[in-house]
Amino acid sequence: MLVLTRKPGETIRIGDDIVITISQLKGGRVRVGIDAPAEMGIRRGELDDHQDKQPELPAAIPFYSHAGTHAQNSYVG
Repeated sequence: MLVLTRKPGETIRIGDDIVITISQLKGGRVRVGIDAPAEMGIRRGELDDHQDKQPELPAAIPFYSHAGTHAQNSYVG
């Protein structure tokens, strides 16, 4: 892991297409701006951690329909 020290307004370049700008330091927090191609997925790390803890949904979910006098059971999936 590369660790850098930057001041507000300074940038970090990754390759030719990605620029990270330190926007603000306030109360122990860092505000970061990221300029990258639209097709590059950028998300906060804690969102990846949260997705790992999500239970998987079953491939088919039972669906019960009561149309008229006949109950019809089918699966949606």
